[in-house]
Amino acid sequence: MRPDPLLVIVEDDASFARALRKSFERRGYCVSVCDGAEALDTALTTISPSNAVVDLKLAGGSGLECVKILHRRDPSMKIVVLTGFASISTAVEAIKLGACHYLAKPSSVDDIETAFTRREGDSSVALSQRQSSIKTLEWERIHETLAEVNFNISEAARRLGMHRRTLARKLAKQRIG
Repeated sequence: MRPDPLLVIVEDDASFARALRKSFERRGYCVSVCDGAEALDTALTTISPSNAVVDLKLAGGSGLECVKILHRRDPSMKIVVLTGFASISTAVEAIKLGACHYLAKPSSVDDIETAFTRREGDSSVALSQRQSSIKTLEWERIHETLAEVNFNISEAARRLGMHRRTLARKLAKQRIG
């Protein structure tokens, strides 16, 4: 008999995490839930998941840090990043850091499970004709810079030419996940 696959969900929205957990448990997964990078580090001392679902925007920071932790722990782990604010730069960073897929919310458990099994991209996906807004471009540049400096807000603010508090306010206002 095959053991149930172990899944870790990194999500700081307790009700969303609970719903995901129940849905995956009904599908035969053993599920652990963490609300951020610190809890994830602690959990990884006792569990070895084969799959992970990571929210991009966490109260304590970026989910990209969790992707990096998970990939460093097990490069073969299937990591899916979920976000309410899909952007090109964060998708690219998530994949560079070890995610196998990047999905915009709302995504169903079927979408997530399919993402775990996909080995290659789909070249038939329709290209979007929508232009990026200035706000979107600004946010992508901010997140790209944050990833470059390992999510150090002070260094990112310096590189972006803005005050640290201004950057912190922008990050607090921007809803990603």
